[in-house]
Amino acid sequence: MRIVTVRRISQVFFLVVFLWFCVTATLGANWWQLRGWPINWILDLDPLTSLATVLATGTLYASLIWSLVAMVLTLVVGRFFCGFACPLGAINQATGWVARRGLNLAGRVEANRHRRLQSVKYYLLAFLLALSFLGSVQTGIFDPLPLLHRSVNLALLPLADNGLGVLRDEPRFYASAWLIGVVFLGVVGLNLVLPRFFCRFICPLGALFGLLGRFSPWRIGKTADKCGDCRICEEYCEGACRPSGTFIIGECVMCMNCLDRCPAGQVTFAGKASAAGEVGLPDLSRRGFIVAGSGLLLASMWGVGGLAGAGRDASLIRPPGALDEERFLARCIRCGQCMRICPGNIIQPALLEAGVQGLWTPAVDYRLGRSGCQPNCIACGQVCPTAAIRPLSLDEKQGLGDFAAQGPIRMGTAFVDRARCLPWAMDRPCLVCHELCPVSPKAIFTRTVFETIRDGQGLPAKVQGPDVNLDAPFSTSVNLTSGDYFLRPAGRPEAAPRRITGLAGVGLILERPLAGEDLAAAGGRVDIVVRLEHPFMDPARCIGCGMCEHACPVSGRRAIRVYSENESRSRSGRMLI
Repeated sequence: MRIVTVRRISQVFFLVVFLWFCVTATLGANWWQLRGWPINWILDLDPLTSLATVLATGTLYASLIWSLVAMVLTLVVGRFFCGFACPLGAINQATGWVARRGLNLAGRVEANRHRRLQSVKYYLLAFLLALSFLGSVQTGIFDPLPLLHRSVNLALLPLADNGLGVLRDEPRFYASAWLIGVVFLGVVGLNLVLPRFFCRFICPLGALFGLLGRFSPWRIGKTADKCGDCRICEEYCEGACRPSGTFIIGECVMCMNCLDRCPAGQVTFAGKASAAGEVGLPDLSRRGFIVAGSGLLLASMWGVGGLAGAGRDASLIRPPGALDEERFLARCIRCGQCMRICPGNIIQPALLEAGVQGLWTPAVDYRLGRSGCQPNCIACGQVCPTAAIRPLSLDEKQGLGDFAAQGPIRMGTAFVDRARCLPWAMDRPCLVCHELCPVSPKAIFTRTVFETIRDGQGLPAKVQGPDVNLDAPFSTSVNLTSGDYFLRPAGRPEAAPRRITGLAGVGLILERPLAGEDLAAAGGRVDIVVRLEHPFMDPARCIGCGMCEHACPVSGRRAIRVYSENESRSRSGRMLI
């Protein structure tokens, strides 16, 4: 079997496995949904994630040991992962092949010519590792594996959810899906400019593999210094590594096209240097690495911003089980796995809520989702590949069993905005937040008050048993028979109000007759009052689940909102009660 056929089979296999794991990252009862599938296996093969988290935290998360396999193989045979396993590399190679089909020999040779800017990815790698060294892991923004997971999870699969309803019964929404989609389309679209554009110029994972692969004993090379002038190897080279001349070892993506197509058979894969000469890496300058080293300064400036301290954005809510902000940013690779698995669709990609270093990290949005954080759900921590969201048990999340003493996990505290709350600001009955509060005893409690409604004060009335006739019909904008409206003698707040149970023209039917002496003392006039349940919050019981915020009937900015105060993950976020 031809080696390029083996490579293509391998690329299709890894791409299909990747897409399958993205599909199975779905909660449900079907066999193709999450049932022990190793959905993070492709991410676990990523040595850039391992290296960045080790630099940031000093530890290697257990599942990332798989990345050592990829590193060892690269040290032996070169950048095999780029040519045989990387799903984004397969997509780039396929689109680049389609784009250049109409080019002649000279055009294809020019497209695959080595360019000095291919060294940019090495400077980007140095910049990202410098950031990681100071505790800010930004590799997931550019790393092809998290980038592709994020794009498929948050931009592409929701299209199937919304249009076809294949994967989920209800549409999925992500706040910055358009931006994530634009980035993905840009990465793929750049292949129309040059084949494997992202792989050649931007990919920091490819740069890391290039550094490791330059020491590999087995490599592509020529058996003779001189050969014919056909340049077929240059015509089909995916890595632009100069196979017809001085070979650049670190740039070879192991596409094997030169080995397969050389008519003279002078290209080999062997444990010896190329007879035509070779170099390990493209030309790299000290100036470039000095600029890349600015990551150390930039990360320090981000720390000076104090976003994790007193100046933090209190509206930034992290998923349950998230580490404190400093350790969270030192682990999160922005893969979108937690966002995809969340059944309530409340975990969203952040933009600048946590500063530039928090771009596309998971943040909770109760308004955009379909519910609050469900008390019996611990899915996000189970799928996080780096434990930025640590795996919780149901007992720990709910504060039961061995965790009863420490109580449930708190994501924050809800606050009532009295200027927008229907009972507080508009004299409209509402009990939604109180009814939906899932904790027991409830964190939201109410205090009952009776308030005279607008245009319902001092109305002339005639009493006939349980019926009261007004002089004129009352406004139809108020549903007096809802069970929350009462009648009492005008100016007598101490008098017992009577519930209005029926309405017929100007006649009101009361649950019990008004006391005659009270009505006489009021001069035959009555007040229409509404019973209001003013909500109050007990911060010692609130877990910040957001059920109240999601269901609040006030559209737009909710009248009750959860903020990060009193969250379990951060001592600096505790409230003084």
